[in-house]
Amino acid sequence: MPRTSHTIAASLVCLTLVGCQAEQPPAPPPPRPVATATVEAVPSSESVTLTGSIAAQVESNLSFRTSGQIIERSVDVGDRVRKGQVLARIDPKVQQADVESARAGTTSADADVEQATAAFERSRSLFDRGYTTRREFDAADQALKVAGANALSAKARLQSAEESLSFTNLTAEADGVVTARELDAGEVAQAAATVFTVALDGPRDAVFDIYESLLLASSEPPQVRVALVADPSVKASGRIRQVSPTVDQQSGTVRVKVGLEATPDAMTLGAAVVGTAELPSAGVVIVPAAAVTSLDGSPAVWVLDHDSGEVQPRRIAVSSYQASTVTVREGLNDGDRVVVEGTKLLRPGERIATSNEEAPSR
Repeated sequence: MPRTSHTIAASLVCLTLVGCQAEQPPAPPPPRPVATATVEAVPSSESVTLTGSIAAQVESNLSFRTSGQIIERSVDVGDRVRKGQVLARIDPKVQQADVESARAGTTSADADVEQATAAFERSRSLFDRGYTTRREFDAADQALKVAGANALSAKARLQSAEESLSFTNLTAEADGVVTARELDAGEVAQAAATVFTVALDGPRDAVFDIYESLLLASSEPPQVRVALVADPSVKASGRIRQVSPTVDQQSGTVRVKVGLEATPDAMTLGAAVVGTAELPSAGVVIVPAAAVTSLDGSPAVWVLDHDSGEVQPRRIAVSSYQASTVTVREGLNDGDRVVVEGTKLLRPGERIATSNEEAPSR
């Protein structure tokens, strides 16, 4: 019994000493092994393909220079016209009457000139012989000058009336193709109101409606490759020569005209074409698809701090997704190290151990 008591007492003393010792903090977990990759910025370009149509660089809106009812129309949309060809006529009755009246006025004025000339010659003969006064001679001279001025005025009116009569014929100003017709025979044409629109022969444009953001993506007009929709083997190329200053309110697009360097004959006016352009952009970063995770609903990657060895999530702006890679346009810099394996259990500020480093696939 005494020996047993001593044993129990010694055990109690040992337990008391153990309980009095300070609690030791748990050992930190070892750095989580992950695989990382160093990214680098690479130049990139974006290919844009749009559908448009062929149009003439120069179009002429033809209109009558005098009002009247159209009595004849000789061409329609799609017809080819030649310079000086009569395209339409208006009723010339009023203009013809003006011409006849002007001609009569010219005849009367010429008769007055003849009469005044004869009177002046008689007055001058009498004045030279002293049979008339200076006053009468001056009056005859004045009458002759007035008659001459009236004759000139009558001729000017006749010329104006004949010109107005010529305005009853609407003629083509140059060779081209009629692309629009606003009025038809029997309708009343007002002066200066467009009757026909003619696309003049010469250089051609490929016209596209594009979004304004695409224009801002390029610092200089890119080369545009144009192919015919009906026959892709028919091709041409050109550069943007004109951009509309306004945005279409319904579609939100801007009209862009690409001046074609050489237009094949198959690319007729109105033909549907496909235009392709390479728009250079700032450098992008390509990372493996496994490196991309989500942060508050936005795409992100885990980036390793070189000094502390800790990782932090960072939001990125994705340009495009591929089968095994992701193209990042914002959020990563050249030389950043991102975690490509083992991202699911990481926490912000956690230290990691890189098991190996992989190069991003391109």
